[in-house]
Amino acid sequence: MFLQPEDTGGRIRTSNTLRGLKGGRFEVTLLAPADGTLQQRWSREIAGLCDHFVAFPPLPVRPRWRRALDLWGDLPVSVTSSVSREAAATVEQTLREQPFDVVVFDFVHATPLMPARLDAASVCFTHNVETEIFDRHAQKADSAWVRRIWSLQAHKMRRFEREALMLYDGVVAVSERDATIFGRDFGCRAAVIPTGVDLDFFSFFESTPAATDTGGKVVFTGSMDWAANIDGIAYFLGSVWPRVLAARPDARLEIVGRSPPASLLKMAESTRGVNFTGRVEDVRPHVRDAQVFVIPLRVGGGTRIKAFEAMAMGCPMVSTAIGVEGLEVVDGEHLLVRDEAASFADAVVSLLADTARARTLAAQARALVQSRFSHKAAAAVFEGICWDTLQARRNAGRSTSVSSLG
Repeated sequence: MFLQPEDTGGRIRTSNTLRGLKGGRFEVTLLAPADGTLQQRWSREIAGLCDHFVAFPPLPVRPRWRRALDLWGDLPVSVTSSVSREAAATVEQTLREQPFDVVVFDFVHATPLMPARLDAASVCFTHNVETEIFDRHAQKADSAWVRRIWSLQAHKMRRFEREALMLYDGVVAVSERDATIFGRDFGCRAAVIPTGVDLDFFSFFESTPAATDTGGKVVFTGSMDWAANIDGIAYFLGSVWPRVLAARPDARLEIVGRSPPASLLKMAESTRGVNFTGRVEDVRPHVRDAQVFVIPLRVGGGTRIKAFEAMAMGCPMVSTAIGVEGLEVVDGEHLLVRDEAASFADAVVSLLADTARARTLAAQARALVQSRFSHKAAAAVFEGICWDTLQARRNAGRSTSVSSLG
């Protein structure tokens, strides 16, 4: 994937990792899909991520009929839509033209780009347990037909993920929980990096208490073309937000993220106090203007960078357990964790009303992130994993020939 703009968790995590790697032990070459317009527009940002950049043609948007047919292919549909012959040819040519020590494939979906022969240490940077995401969608689907589609995709992803991860010399997970699942379900050992956040960019800002005549502002940030976010916001609008309004009739909900679907926009039209912003250049003003940050996710995987960004900025948070899954946070100390609609709404209302409690949670959350979860620390751990993987391959007597695949 092309890493700009940094408006998804995967893009943010990979970009921050690359920034931390640059200037360290490895000379970094980044391969990613980009045309001339993208390269020119984001040239400065690209230069900050790597020493060398190699582009291949982006995949065209697949028509609906093609995506429907992809559902019945051998590979999971998300993998089919992520790779192309042009990308594979560019990877193979780049690796053939110059020697590399380590090749990092970003997301397991990139595995089909791996050449038949790879004379380098290989690392897969996994951001989620992909099979788990499909399984959770199948469990939450409303209709039997949709459940069947998600279940079939989960079956394909389970097989693909197991076979793909075994091809690598090293696997990087984003939480101890994910690493445990990889070992238990796929027989794959994974090293773990912490979730990192840019503490300078997401600086602490003590939120302003909600005025009694405004009801207060609640905010969510995340790409609104991602199925897990769509499901979470639909649940929040239908089951949680009406309960918040019953206690705080003038409360406002702002949903910040690109490409909200028509179904959610229609829900917002008939729901008081809801605003979808679409894509924004900078999420920070939207978060700093809020009294509560919510993560109402019911499906998904990996870890949510948005959680640590909000914590770093000092916005009190209410989340489901899945919303902060894999993050080393404590309910009642760093945030409030609630899984039922009624208790979630009660928690939001309590933080809107109790300024002292909200500020205490926010301060403790910032202190946790500041002490352990900077993006520089995460990148240093990633670099160490790559180095150890390279040394292990050399010690095993295998030939080695750093590249990062976006």
